[in-house]
Amino acid sequence: MFSHVTLGTNDWARAKPFWHAIMDVLAQPVLFEHERGIAFGEPTGPKIFVGPTFDGNAATHGNGTHVAFLAPSQAVVDAFHAAALAHGGSDEGKPGLRPHYHPNYYGAYVRDPDGNKLQAVCHSKHG
Repeated sequence: MFSHVTLGTNDWARAKPFWHAIMDVLAQPVLFEHERGIAFGEPTGPKIFVGPTFDGNAATHGNGTHVAFLAPSQAVVDAFHAAALAHGGSDEGKPGLRPHYHPNYYGAYVRDPDGNKLQAVCHSKHG
């Protein structure tokens, strides 16, 4: 359904270790990187771009907006959360089951250094 998601950063040098850490955990390759931002994903698959805004104004995050990354296991969700916190992110919801979504929904929520809300989620019962 999606081609890509773009999130703004006001300080790529500060955000870079965070994004490399969580994308490494999620096994997402660098598609390209430059001095002000990066793209992760495969050329023909979904991608995430992180960089400065196109209009040159400050990047902001939206209230009620978040990006959820599919994780292959609950262990990867746990590792995502730990990597995010270790690299400048903040906790927005510790890893765990959230059966109010569905019985196997296992997720964790964080904010990146720019305040964007992110999630890793595993939908597998055997994750």
